[in-house]
Amino acid sequence: MYNEPLMDELRQVEREVVEGERQLAEQEALVVDLKRQNQDTSKAEGELERMRTDQRRLQQERQRLLSLLQP
Repeated sequence: MYNEPLMDELRQVEREVVEGERQLAEQEALVVDLKRQNQDTSKAEGELERMRTDQRRLQQERQRLLSLLQP
């Protein structure tokens, strides 16, 4: 069936979105901790921005797959 490969891909993207959210939360907590300790946050914030960009890309891919599955 045509939809099955799309569903498999969607399931994988969903897992990546969930994992990405977890990693974003960890990175945001790291930035907060570094700020509390008055330490340089530039590298951590740069990584956070890269992660946010990746997360947006994954969310767009999820939307693309969902739109392909719409009747």
